[in-house]
Amino acid sequence: MVRSTSIHWHGILQHRTPWADGVSFVTQCPIAPNDSFLYDFTVPDQAGTYWYHSHLSTQYCDGLRGPLIIYDPHDPYKKLYDVDDESTIITLADWYHEPAKKASVNGQPLSPYSTLINGKGRWKGSPANTSLAVVSVKKGLRYRFRIIGMSCDPNFTFSIDQHQMTIIEADGQYTSPLTVDQLQIFAGQRYSVVVNANQDVGNYWIRANPDPRGVPGFDGGRNSAIFRYHGAPHCDPKTNLTAKNPLKESNLHALYQPAAPGLPYMGGADIHLLLNISVNLTHTPFPNYLINNVTFVPPTIPALLQIMSGAQTAQDLLPQRSYYELPRNRVVELTIPGTPFEFGGPHPFHLHGHSFSVVRSGDSDQYNYINPVRRDVVNTGFVDGNTTIRFVTDSAGPWFFHWYVFELNLCYTGIHSERIKSY
Repeated sequence: MVRSTSIHWHGILQHRTPWADGVSFVTQCPIAPNDSFLYDFTVPDQAGTYWYHSHLSTQYCDGLRGPLIIYDPHDPYKKLYDVDDESTIITLADWYHEPAKKASVNGQPLSPYSTLINGKGRWKGSPANTSLAVVSVKKGLRYRFRIIGMSCDPNFTFSIDQHQMTIIEADGQYTSPLTVDQLQIFAGQRYSVVVNANQDVGNYWIRANPDPRGVPGFDGGRNSAIFRYHGAPHCDPKTNLTAKNPLKESNLHALYQPAAPGLPYMGGADIHLLLNISVNLTHTPFPNYLINNVTFVPPTIPALLQIMSGAQTAQDLLPQRSYYELPRNRVVELTIPGTPFEFGGPHPFHLHGHSFSVVRSGDSDQYNYINPVRRDVVNTGFVDGNTTIRFVTDSAGPWFFHWYVFELNLCYTGIHSERIKSY
């Protein structure tokens, strides 16, 4: 296991504190073993569901990850639920029975043995009495569950048997309420859902079925946890999967200031970037990914330190061709075509330092400039998909844009949200 580290506070915008973003080789050097680094930042204007994790190599896959919740004293949905505390946080992760660095063949991740829900899970061949996470509820109460996707590779389809979920938050951004009974959550994404404990007292399956990069299925209680009403027997549920109303991302809408930045039509941004994903299958010792024909190679000097040491333009920064210099206070539109499953699609992309409006979702051919969802992780869809996002360059810093897939051989694009000369 890698012993050096850095910690990224996922979803925290780090306005005026880009040095605390925690990205190894971009905003800092990794913290050496037996050394320390103080992350000292304020979050005056954010509330919601976030998480923290190592941002060095495969380290977060081995467990350096956890929830980070900022409660909102002015929550507009406070009257919709009765309970929102540590007991209503639900984390979803994949787990390998060996260190992540070894859990690969030719640089590609193997299938995880288990789905962990709040740190517990069963696997094929596990003892029948292997414990599962239990989410306890009382009949008649309403719960705000904060669901956090912490996986290294697969996405999960999440549901609670015989219960509906009303989504009120995506990635730290309030949404207009949307009721579903199933949602797909990608690595790095978060949702707050309100669930009414209005069914008969008993045990119900919580399901987090991975895509085929994991090991799908519910036999023996795999990919599951228990939703247990107070007074129910302590045993596995016997309920069946009943979901019929899955989330479609394009049906989510931002609650506040919902319009996407820029003008409400195609081409209505100041800057347009097309980011094409490709795979070099002939690269040795194993294939690697590229964005616009470039693979990010971590520099020996972090990008932020290069800037503070005198780099004047993106062309001055190493590695060359991995940075895009963006002027201050401009609307940027990023378009990312989808990727086939065999090449890792659909990829979940995360932008550091900003939230963005998803004007086109990866599974949709429609553009929405009026009230799209705003978030910080979006999936690009499969080969016939195309994701388009917009954001404003209103925070100076070298901000990483990357996808969450096992952190082995990922491609990244460094984005500077203001002119380098302004540092």
